[in-house]
Amino acid sequence: MKYLQNDPALKQRRRELRRNQTDAEKALWAYLRNKQFYGMKFFRQYSIGPYILDFYCPNMKLAVELDGNSTTDARLRNMMPFVQNT
Repeated sequence: MKYLQNDPALKQRRRELRRNQTDAEKALWAYLRNKQFYGMKFFRQYSIGPYILDFYCPNMKLAVELDGNSTTDARLRNMMPFVQNT
């Protein structure tokens, strides 16, 4: 895998996800954007490996997924090695 973070091949999909946010994502983004949460920088629809995270803070290595039904436990477990290695 050439790109670990923000693979250009996923750019269009990330853009689509940002344009079509869920209500929960919109509400949380209102608090996370512009370093409003303890001065931490968060990215929205950030890709790590083959996965696109709803929100990601590289300083804390914190990934946030709000999807609920569309995100399975197995998918989250598979995602963890990518997040831990960034």
